Parts: sequence; structure tokens; C-alpha cells
Amino acid sequence: MPALGLGVAELSDDETERAVSAALEIGCRLIDTAAAYGNEAAVGRAIAASGIPRAELFVTTKLATSDQGFKGAMDACTASLERLGLDYVDLYLIHWPARRWATT
Repeated sequence: MPALGLGVAELSDDETERAVSAALEIGCRLIDTAAAYGNEAAVGRAIAASGIPRAELFVTTKLATSDQGFKGAMDACTASLERLGLDYVDLYLIHWPARRWATT
């Protein structure tokens, strides 16, 4: 796992594609996105356009709170992979650990 990576929270699709492309071009190999950011497809397009072999990248995405639970998580992971255009991610995180964190 690379020690330094690029996160794409709160970026539009165009900003995401440009940022990921630029990061990959200068040697960054860890890209962090999330279903909740709504830009996984843009990350996937930038990765595909880079021509960098998938094995050389470390891609992280995250499970949205609304998709927690076994079936929801499995379906959400599959949907993230489809949006990213990837066969796998290197790290799949729970974006927020509890729906009602104040009372959990």
C-alpha cells in the first residue's frame, strides 16, 4: 500500500478525472474514492485512460452508510466495481461505522 495517495471527496466528475489523471501522471498510485462521493465512474475513466497496469495501482472505495448489512454491502461493492470499471478494489472500507452514531 502506497504511503501517499489522492482522495477525491467533493470533486465533480470533471475535476475528479483531471485530478486523478494528473496524480497518476506524476507517480501517485493510491486513489481513494467512495460511493457517497458520486465520482467513482470518473475515477475509473481516469484509471483506464492512464494505461497504467491495474496491478500497479491501489484503489480504495467505501461503503455508503445506507448500504450497510450483508446483502446491501455485497450489492454496493459490486455496483462500485461496475462504476469504477475494475475487477477488484484493494481496500473496501465502511465509510461511517453506524447509522446513528450518537446513540450506538
